[in-house]
Amino acid sequence: MPVARRSTNRTVSEVVGDLELVITRTIDGPARIVFDCWTKVELMTRWWAPKAIGVAGEGFTSDVRVGGKYRQVLRTHDGGQISFAGTYLEIEPPKRLVYTTIFEPRPEAGEVLCTVTFEEHAGKTNIRLHEKFPSKETLDAALCGGMDASLDQLDDLVASLL
Repeated sequence: MPVARRSTNRTVSEVVGDLELVITRTIDGPARIVFDCWTKVELMTRWWAPKAIGVAGEGFTSDVRVGGKYRQVLRTHDGGQISFAGTYLEIEPPKRLVYTTIFEPRPEAGEVLCTVTFEEHAGKTNIRLHEKFPSKETLDAALCGGMDASLDQLDDLVASLL
């Protein structure tokens, strides 16, 4: 099993107002590969689940087209299950992706609108994930997630694909 490299790239998360979260990160690789990792199931399963906090990918499906659906099922270290689903609204490879996300165990919490942009500069890709939440409570719950760890894994995966 390959040893994870230690990237110097850092994830920055910023809460904007009461309902928005903006996460930015530079990934060492071209936008086309980073976009593929974000949209192709066989690649997404290799980075999306934050292993550093004891979460593993269990099942991913994705129909990457406008109106297409996706679903991600993750297994926690204690055997619990976390699942998310949504719909793709805009797809502009390799620059932009817009989709909804709903936390399946709590559908009453509402949908999150996610916009991801991929800007390539000198062989590196700046990712900006903008999430708009339906309530402050939903945003607060999301802040406990493992996105930093997942994006570390994405950086490692992209490096392995170069």
